[in-house]
Amino acid sequence: MTADLRHIDTWLFDLDNTLYPVESGFMAQFSERMTGIVERLTGLPRDEAFRLQKRYLADYGLTLGGLIAHHGIEPKAFHEEFHDLSLETLAHDPALLVALERLPGRRLIFTNADAVHATRVLDRLGLGHLFEGIFDIGAADYVGKPDPAAFDKVIAAHAIDPVATVFFEDAERNLAPAAARGMTTVLVGPDAPASTAAFITHKTDNLASFLADALLSEAAR
Repeated sequence: MTADLRHIDTWLFDLDNTLYPVESGFMAQFSERMTGIVERLTGLPRDEAFRLQKRYLADYGLTLGGLIAHHGIEPKAFHEEFHDLSLETLAHDPALLVALERLPGRRLIFTNADAVHATRVLDRLGLGHLFEGIFDIGAADYVGKPDPAAFDKVIAAHAIDPVATVFFEDAERNLAPAAARGMTTVLVGPDAPASTAAFITHKTDNLASFLADALLSEAAR
């Protein structure tokens, strides 16, 4: 169904696995590096380190939260571990570029990664020039989605009117706090159509097509 987004003037996007397809495999590389960090910090065998990584992700919303709380890792140093990840699997999507260009108002990134990672990925995708700002994990004082505090911080930092904002995200649970604050929510990814969560406004397995088909305000025409 065509989404009616004529009330939207702020377009808030998650980055990883949202602005590029999960099928790229890029985040598998990210996860593999993360497991290695947990393994090194804890001395656990790799399979146990992986389980701990996922437990921290479930308990804290991001693995870093558990590493800070239990292992005293310095957040900036943690994120620097990912600055040399290969971007080779990420490709330009001309259809997405055109769809993003037609959106009226502001386009912003809201990510649990740091600004260096976000900038590298956006530039690789050829989308960096389309976004007015990046609200990264550092800007959120290393409190990430889905913590409601992260949403309150991005709203305050960019003077966002939630009712006139749509948030695109591949992780279902990260959309609940957005909906609670009055945002329109869009779940993105191959599993999105199967979601039954009440706080999801729209679902799509093809972001470019969704944006291209959406009803926009007159300013976009």
